[in-house]
Amino acid sequence: MKQKLIAVALFGAITLPIAAFAETASLDEVVVTATRFNDISVDKPINVTIVSQAEIQQSSARTLPELLSGEAGISMRDLFGNNAAAATVDMRGFGAAAGQNTLILLDGRRITDPDLSGVQWAAIPFSAIERIEILRGSGAVLYGGGTTGGVINIITRTPAKTGGSAQVSARGGSYGLFEAQAGGSYFSGKADLDLTASKLSSQGYRANNRNEQTNAQANFRWLTEAGELVAKLGMDSQNIQLPGGRTVQAALGIDQVRTDPRGAATPLDYASRDGNRLALDWQQMLGAVDLNVGLATRNKNQKSYFDWGGFPAYRDGDLNVTSFTPRARIPYDLGGDSSLVVGVDMHRWRYGQRISNALANIAQPINSIGMHQKNDAWYLQNTTHLGKETTLLAGVRNERISMAGNDIYDPAAPGAFFGSAAPAASFSATKNAYELGLRHQLDSGLAFNGKIGSSFRFANVDEIYESGAAFTNQFQFLRPQTSNGVEFGVDQRTQAGSWRATVFNSRVRDEIHLDPFTTGTGNTNLPPSRRQGVELEGKWQALQKLALNANYSYTDARFLSGVMPGGVFTQLNVNIAGKRVPLVANQKANLGASWLASEQTRLNAALTYVGSQFMENDEANTLGVKIPSYSLFDIKLVHEMKGWQVNASVNNLFDRRYFTYAVSSQFTPGRYNAYTLPGRTVFVGLSYQQ
Repeated sequence: MKQKLIAVALFGAITLPIAAFAETASLDEVVVTATRFNDISVDKPINVTIVSQAEIQQSSARTLPELLSGEAGISMRDLFGNNAAAATVDMRGFGAAAGQNTLILLDGRRITDPDLSGVQWAAIPFSAIERIEILRGSGAVLYGGGTTGGVINIITRTPAKTGGSAQVSARGGSYGLFEAQAGGSYFSGKADLDLTASKLSSQGYRANNRNEQTNAQANFRWLTEAGELVAKLGMDSQNIQLPGGRTVQAALGIDQVRTDPRGAATPLDYASRDGNRLALDWQQMLGAVDLNVGLATRNKNQKSYFDWGGFPAYRDGDLNVTSFTPRARIPYDLGGDSSLVVGVDMHRWRYGQRISNALANIAQPINSIGMHQKNDAWYLQNTTHLGKETTLLAGVRNERISMAGNDIYDPAAPGAFFGSAAPAASFSATKNAYELGLRHQLDSGLAFNGKIGSSFRFANVDEIYESGAAFTNQFQFLRPQTSNGVEFGVDQRTQAGSWRATVFNSRVRDEIHLDPFTTGTGNTNLPPSRRQGVELEGKWQALQKLALNANYSYTDARFLSGVMPGGVFTQLNVNIAGKRVPLVANQKANLGASWLASEQTRLNAALTYVGSQFMENDEANTLGVKIPSYSLFDIKLVHEMKGWQVNASVNNLFDRRYFTYAVSSQFTPGRYNAYTLPGRTVFVGLSYQQ
């Protein structure tokens, strides 16, 4: 409670002066995520935050998830703290299922895949990002499934002026980290080209956690009289060792979090990931109609080895997706200045995985799994300005999914015993989404937003391939998850800053998630649940050389009803009605300051507080131990001179011991595995831009 009062007081101290003393100004920001076209954000009934390139470069955050967790309503979960190799962002409290309820886009295309591998955050260097758009509690109409929490669109840079530029940078720091980046751009007036490449190597905070990451991307744009053609090409490669968790069991005097936080429980485990992507966008003005035709393809190969205490598993998987996304924005005047966005999304996914007991035997796999998935959708979204002060937004989407899977089991394969093949199976479903929003702005610049809507999510390929009660493989197709939400917000933008306050409520049915209690069931449709909360955020130019920002989030994520049957190895008839969703903190607060010490020198500081949360597997909230709350303090010093920039940062300045993920044992009360994160880390960087 004390931390909650402090956070509210800090927020009030920043936002009240804005509302009381600042004169309003026109601070229009271009945002594409809300309409899938370049548009102005301030007149839309949406909860959107734009993180600029300058804010990204000044931030002390080491990774994209860390950067995003500094925003209201967003938390992050990291397993190792090594370049976000196993990190997830969570918008509005979905816990372990957060990765499939927050949609991540790269230049408007989804990089959240229909498996559980997670987003490859490290494949997008900070230097390649132009801005990030965060759309909370919206996106189902325009982008489809997996947007219940919201949408995060990472937009890479495109040269905007004639001539060229080049930049190189390097940084090094704690735990053997070294990273080098290089990039350049050229714009001739008709064509432009932007190139970025980076290489990172780190030993990691934990033993057996070395990480090697390589990225490269190229953006090309050709301008025409009434449009443009854009091509974006990228590749990434990662090799990482996996240290496992740290075990705690107080009854036996075991506490590796305290005695050996940097040790490895799985010294033989490792994984690799290689990806390529190509996207083409053709945009053309046909009179007053804005037409955009998108075509993209992306593939990734993932390999992993887990020793499992002498029962090893080696996996080699491929995922390919092709998308075709034509859309148009049609302006018209019918009782107000209006525009209609109409579009079609077609996605084709191909997924394959081979499972063996070792790399040497993968040519003769034990199981070979193949799946095909098709998603076809159409959508309409209308925006009407009912005068200068009021905007009405309404949209609807219809999406159909079809999936088919097959599995081949080879009993003669090395390491095969007590195995089976899942019988071939298929599944199809159709879901609708809608959104209705209204915004009204007063002469003072104060604006009121209201919105209602629905969203959905389909189970992914990793969530449906499971074992039955007899421990035989099978495809367990699940009902689509649905959600209905409502939110209300007040915001104001001024010459001195901005502030926003939002309340929201979302009810989820058939939530797709792991059932840790019931034997023979893997991922399942959970009983109804609810997410509701308050988000406060503000930015204030307190003095000519001092800028402050703060945000506070209160999230109440609970199951509304339900009993999990349990099984012979777990609790029986587990009542989860009214219980909190694991891995969701009730409270989170961020406070930041940026001081311009001189024209060349800037000091940034950030304080983060995250409240306690129940561990994964503790849906009943009865296992007796929680992930403790924690506070982190980061600082960054930046000095610029004649194209050169020197920066130094210290993260977790006070060397706090903490972890953001832990899983409780269902068999031994009081026993859990925690994934400890780095203590104090120091980084020094040097860059040059011309």
